[in-house]
Amino acid sequence: MEIREKILADIKSAMVSKDTVKLNTLRFLNAQIKNKEIDSRPTPITADDVMAVIKKLVKQRKESIEQFLAAGRTDLSDAEAAELKVLETYLPAQMGKEQIESLVSEVIAATGAKTIKDMGTVMK
Repeated sequence: MEIREKILADIKSAMVSKDTVKLNTLRFLNAQIKNKEIDSRPTPITADDVMAVIKKLVKQRKESIEQFLAAGRTDLSDAEAAELKVLETYLPAQMGKEQIESLVSEVIAATGAKTIKDMGTVMK
């Protein structure tokens, strides 16, 4: 389970560098992963399960930031943004808008789609 090993190694390095934001965020992440592991017993937890936990925490942070900004609490939104930045380092890289558009254009050209009726074949 290489992602869990990376998280544990980063916890140790955050302890050494005294980076409290990163340390607290990674400890919370590790606790959530352990909770998921307990819930899924007796089957062992997979890397996909760990990614699901990370995505859930990222989503929670984004929602919290929106709510704090709406309430005018920039101090809390800044703290959540710092945690979000730490968590996002463990997610795979997302494709950019240009990459998605070029990929869609290639699929449309490959399927020969001309009208909206051909959308089903493009979506497959």
